[in-house]
Amino acid sequence: MMATVEVEAENPPCFAVQAPRVRTVGGLRLDLAALMLLTTCLAATPASAQLRSNAQAEQSRVIRDQSVTRTMPPPGRYASEAGQTFMLDRDGSLTLLRFERSTETWALRPTSAPRGDTIYRNDAGEQVLRVTPSGGITVYTTRNPGGSPVSLTGPAVSLEPTSLGPVQMFNLMTRRSGLVSEAMGRLVRINVVGEQSEALCIEALIVTTDAVVRIARSPSARPFLDRLRSITVVEGARASVSYSGGDLRVVVDPKRGIAGRPSSARVIRAVIPQD
Repeated sequence: MMATVEVEAENPPCFAVQAPRVRTVGGLRLDLAALMLLTTCLAATPASAQLRSNAQAEQSRVIRDQSVTRTMPPPGRYASEAGQTFMLDRDGSLTLLRFERSTETWALRPTSAPRGDTIYRNDAGEQVLRVTPSGGITVYTTRNPGGSPVSLTGPAVSLEPTSLGPVQMFNLMTRRSGLVSEAMGRLVRINVVGEQSEALCIEALIVTTDAVVRIARSPSARPFLDRLRSITVVEGARASVSYSGGDLRVVVDPKRGIAGRPSSARVIRAVIPQD
């Protein structure tokens, strides 16, 4: 509404333009008031329409964001009727989720759904949570793709990534290299290069190596790792995962925080071609 008022102030109504008329010239009667009126209206219309359109788009966005905020599940510990337990936390507009006995934190983004529901998806576009306007929550997993209702059972715990010292970082890389090498039956090197967010690189290393071990334990998926010789985690301008020349490369974007770290779902999709 504020933008509309300003438009009317900057572009006065057409009837406010006044000018004296002149006589007929060459058989054509020139009406200066009419000409000024037409010129003012034509000049004002595109700008007014654009500003009104922008104002309407902004109003729609605000309403949409408010709707999503109202259905954002509160942080805490949740349990599903299927017996799965997970933690929820917040990081700005993101909802963070970590299942019990898992090392991976999922960064979920909300999208609008029919009937006023909100769907929270991971970075691979997979539906993880569905929240109704009344606050009802359903969780979707590979074990329960049809969804299972959940309820709040305890207080929240921070899911922010933690930093390690140089010695701890070296020990972690050694342990992770040994874990993957044992699963593959050969040496797999681990390389981590990061200066802006060590915590994010650590998260990416843990998530990636866990995903590789899961793939290696699957008889049907293991052949896709036959060329794997190294896992590299680096910082970059955009989060991504690529698998080429025997190197599984994960790029994290420190500017986006936890959302700048590719999930295990994206790592698996990079290794195993999708139909």
